[in-house]
Amino acid sequence: MTKAEIVNQITEKTGIEKVVVQAIVEAFMETMKEFMTERKNVYPRGFGSFIVKKRAEKLGRNITKNTTNGKGSLIFI
Repeated sequence: MTKAEIVNQITEKTGIEKVVVQAIVEAFMETMKEFMTERKNVYPRGFGSFIVKKRAEKLGRNITKNTTNGKGSLIFI
């Protein structure tokens, strides 16, 4: 489900203007993104868990250029 579909569903179910619902959904997503970039976990009750984990660095290979690249990354679960 995309963000636009979420906005449309909420608009249909509540009768609130689409612009208002869109602002609320955007604010919610932005707030979650801010918390997760600060490596804080987010637990919306009854919705799920968004947990930030640091994974070990792994080597990636570009087979067309025959090069390797090793970068650690944050994984959002």
